Amino acid sequence: MGGTPASKQSWPRLVSARARLRPKSQLTLPEEVRQALRVNEGDEIEFRVEENGTVIVRGYTSVPTDHAWLYETRHGGGRASRHVLAAWVATMHGSADAMFAHLDTLGAADS
Repeated sequence: MGGTPASKQSWPRLVSARARLRPKSQLTLPEEVRQALRVNEGDEIEFRVEENGTVIVRGYTSVPTDHAWLYETRHGGGRASRHVLAAWVATMHGSADAMFAHLDTLGAADS
């Protein structure tokens, strides 16, 4: 399927698609819906039915536990993770050699 990758699309993206309910109440999430929800295999999908019959569908992306501290920081997580992010400094380098030389000086400081 061509078009704009999901990461470059405006949000929210309006999508309409159909899926047929299979035996055991299973259905395949149409590709365009998966892309609009930004979900992949293993992610969770929440369905909520409102009193007026409107169905709200929300995708939940799985986060590996070793990356959770980064997401907790963005959403009011612990003090330690905010401290780590506050210590990060971005640098620009004119070449790969200059970048590696800079990394070498950082490694030497840790010794």
